[in-house]
Amino acid sequence: MNGAWKPLYPFAGRRIDLGGYAMHYLDEGAGETALMVHGNPTWSFYFRELVKALSPAYRCIAPDHVGMGLSDRPDDARYDYTLSSRVDDLDRLMERVAPKGPVTLIVHDWGGMIGMSWAVRRPERIKAVVALNTSCFRLPPGKTFPPLLRALRGRLGGLPLRGSGLVRKLILTSCAAQPLPPAVLDGYLSPCGGWNESRAIHRFVQDIPLGPGDRAWDAVVETEGRLGLLRDAPMLLAWGMRDWVFDEDFLNGWIARFPKAAVERFPDGGHFLLEDRAEEAVARIKGFLARLVPA
Repeated sequence: MNGAWKPLYPFAGRRIDLGGYAMHYLDEGAGETALMVHGNPTWSFYFRELVKALSPAYRCIAPDHVGMGLSDRPDDARYDYTLSSRVDDLDRLMERVAPKGPVTLIVHDWGGMIGMSWAVRRPERIKAVVALNTSCFRLPPGKTFPPLLRALRGRLGGLPLRGSGLVRKLILTSCAAQPLPPAVLDGYLSPCGGWNESRAIHRFVQDIPLGPGDRAWDAVVETEGRLGLLRDAPMLLAWGMRDWVFDEDFLNGWIARFPKAAVERFPDGGHFLLEDRAEEAVARIKGFLARLVPA
């Protein structure tokens, strides 16, 4: 990392051992817990402005998944890079650092699948959910898997995603509807700037379940079948409408499953809503949380 991102991320961070490898996480502020779960190819850096805005009133916990951000990068022999492992990691983190009390769950990208899989394990703890361009179910009916992601799943041992910094930059910039400033680009690209450092982002793409033969398929089906446990939880769906992956079809999938959810569409926002429309999105999330009844 060249460090250009560091002034944007003024947090001390903490580490927790998960059995021979460490997970880095933010633990900022005090009050009820706001748990922020990132996806791919990001880390807790994505939530930095939301942490700054909410930490005066909430205890903000934002982990970096193993292999990403400032967490350790075990090889495949030491860590099983699949959905079940991610959910188990999140469960162990919460059991050790915030084992009690209500949780407002804030999820993005594949963090929706991870976070909601944890939530259906602990539905009694979920006070509210904020979903940002994400999913917690299989591909919507009739939806085709994006050809670029299919190619990046890797029939060439990780090429081109792990072998080319240019490809990683292309994917990252395609997630934003507005140009990302150089320091922000550095914050996303530096942690995955090599073959071993980018292992997790490749494994995340490989782990997307497209059919019953894929490793994460059963876990996704199980979570999808239990989403009714969270049907009455207050929910905000904040969506960048210029997202080429989690597009309006996915938003409609959430609405169909959670018809009581508040919906906020951002026509000029992309997959990285908290980059494209940070001020507006953060204000909308703060307003939604301010209307919740204190536990």
